[in-house]
Amino acid sequence: MSGAGGHAGRACTAGPRLVVAGALIDGSRLLAAQRSSPPALAGLWELPGGKVEDGEDPVEALRRELREELGLEVTVGAVVPGPDGGDWPVLGGHMMRVWLCTARGGSPRALDHAQVAWVDVRDVDAVPWLAPDLPIVRAVVDAVSMEPFSYSRTGDE
Repeated sequence: MSGAGGHAGRACTAGPRLVVAGALIDGSRLLAAQRSSPPALAGLWELPGGKVEDGEDPVEALRRELREELGLEVTVGAVVPGPDGGDWPVLGGHMMRVWLCTARGGSPRALDHAQVAWVDVRDVDAVPWLAPDLPIVRAVVDAVSMEPFSYSRTGDE
């Protein structure tokens, strides 16, 4: 399957580890997930997602992580491009690829976080984000604020 922005294929094992995250959008709201661990990060908020396993397709890793963390199936849209059009640097020397997503039904549940909450995109500073996630959140806000808003598909049917 081909990913948006030229990010197709399997995860690469050389270099920084790839992590994936979903910017789940519901109208003018963005889903935030509050960390429960480790202690140094507990209470801070992030975009839900996780590590890509060796040989795993990044989009499939995103779907798996959101099922595991939120109990949701999602429609995956466009990649939110990071600095220089690539991935985003995050904690631990990892690189994060972020996609705009929508839930295919149901409500997100905090299966791996202290809690989840919908945050109005006009008030994303209402929660304390992890420092590396804040520029990503701002890019998501910019992406969903564009008129007209539409998802560029990555192969979802």
